[in-house]
Amino acid sequence: MPQSNGSFLGFVHRLPGRRGAELFLLILALFVGIGAYAAVGLGVQGEVPADIVGYGGWLALLVIGCHVVVRFVAPYADPVLLPVVAALNGLGLAVIHRLDLAYAADGSDATPSGFARQQLIWMTLGVLLFIGTLFALRDHRVLQRFTYTSGLAAIVLLLLPMLPGIGATINGARIWIHLGPFSFQPGEVAKVLLVIAFAGYLVLHREALALAGRRVLFVDLPRGRDLGPILAMWLISLGILVFQHDLGSSLLFFGLFLIALYVATERPGWLIVGGGLFLIGALAAYKLISHVTLRVDVWLHPMTYYDKSPGSFQPVEAMFGMGWGGLIGRGFGGGSPERVPYANSDFIISSIGEELGLTAVIAVILLYGLIVERALRAALVCRDGFGKLMATGLAAIFALQVFVVIGGVTSLIPLTGLTTPFLSYGGSSLVANWVIIALLLRISDQARRPIPDLSGPDESADSETTQVVKLTP
Repeated sequence: MPQSNGSFLGFVHRLPGRRGAELFLLILALFVGIGAYAAVGLGVQGEVPADIVGYGGWLALLVIGCHVVVRFVAPYADPVLLPVVAALNGLGLAVIHRLDLAYAADGSDATPSGFARQQLIWMTLGVLLFIGTLFALRDHRVLQRFTYTSGLAAIVLLLLPMLPGIGATINGARIWIHLGPFSFQPGEVAKVLLVIAFAGYLVLHREALALAGRRVLFVDLPRGRDLGPILAMWLISLGILVFQHDLGSSLLFFGLFLIALYVATERPGWLIVGGGLFLIGALAAYKLISHVTLRVDVWLHPMTYYDKSPGSFQPVEAMFGMGWGGLIGRGFGGGSPERVPYANSDFIISSIGEELGLTAVIAVILLYGLIVERALRAALVCRDGFGKLMATGLAAIFALQVFVVIGGVTSLIPLTGLTTPFLSYGGSSLVANWVIIALLLRISDQARRPIPDLSGPDESADSETTQVVKLTP
C-alpha cells in the first residue's frame, strides 16, 4: 500500500502543464488570424496580399514566442488563455486591415495599411510587456505589498487627462493625454492598478465588511460604518463621469469594485446597496449631464436623432449593417462597414457582424466567455485570497467591458465609448490587456502548480495518504 501511494505521488508530480495542447490551439489561432488576413485580400482585391508571408511570419513569431516563454517561465499556466487571445488579436488585425483598404478606396486614408500596421506595432509592444511581466513577476502575491501604492497611482492616472497642456478631449470624452507625437489613455493602466488595490484592500478588511447590519426582506444589509469604501468608489466613478464625460470607464470601475466586494464578503446586501447607488447616480447623470442625456435619448429614439449632430448616425448605420449581414455575413469586401464612424475601434463588432455575420459575432462572444471562464477557474483553484480576488477582478474587467461595448453597439444599452478587447484599434487598450493576460497566467501557474512532496522516503503510509489529499483539492 505505501508503495502504491508513493507511485501515485510521483505521477502527480509529473503531471504535464498542458503546453502541448496550448501549442496545438495556438496553431489553430494562427490559422484564424492569417487566414482572415488572406481572405480580406481575396475578397477586396481579388488576390492574396503580397505581404502575407512577412505578416504571417511576424504574427507567428510573436505568438510562438509567447508560448516558449510560458513553457519555461509558467509551465503550469492555463493552456487556453493564450490561444484565445491570439485568435481575437489576429481577427482584429484582419478586420482593421479590411477597413484600411476601404478608407484608402474612398480617399479618406492615404496609407492602405496605416491602422493595421500601427496595431501590429502595438501588439508587438503588448507581447514584449507580456513577456516582461512573466519574467519580472514570479509570484503574484508580491503585488499585495503595493496595495495602497497601486490605488494612489490609479487615481493619479485618472486625473492626468484633466491637466491642462497634456489632457485632450476626443469625441466628447476627456480621457486622453498627449506626450509629443504619442497619445495615451491612462485609464487602461488604471484599471489594472485598481484591481490590485481592490484585491489587497478587501483581503485585509473583508471580515469587517462581511459583518451583517440590519435585515431587510431576508437580506442582511451591511453596517452603516462600513459604507465608506463603496461610497468613495461611487464618488470617484461619478467624478469620472462628470469631469471626463466617460460613461464607459465610470461603469467599469464601479462595477469592478462592486463585484470584488461581493466576492470577498459573500454578502448580497452589498449588491443591493451598490445597485441602489448605481441607480441614483445614473438618474442624476441623466438629469444633470447633457452628454449622458444625449446618449440615453439617442438610445431610446435613434431615428429621431439620425440627421442631427451629434446624433445617432453611428449606431443606426451599425444596426443596418449588421442586419444586412444576417446570419453568415456578406463576406470580406461584400459589405460597407466603413460607413460607420470609428468602425475600426469602438464599432469593430458591427464590422464583423456585417461581413462575417451573426455567427462570427456569437463566436467572438464565446471566445470572450472563455477568457472570463478560465480567469474564474484560476480564481477558484488559487490557494491565496489575494490571488482569488485579483483573478476575479481581472475576469470582471473583461466581462463588464465586453458587455457594455457589444451591448452599446447592438443597442441593448446606451453607448459607452469603450473598446472591444484585442479586437479594436487602440494601443493603450491592447497593451494593457496583454499585461492582464500575463497576470492571469501567472496566477493560474501558481494555482495549478503541484504542492511539493516534503515527506521523506521513510515516512509511513498514513503521511503519504495525507499528502495525496493535499495534492487533489
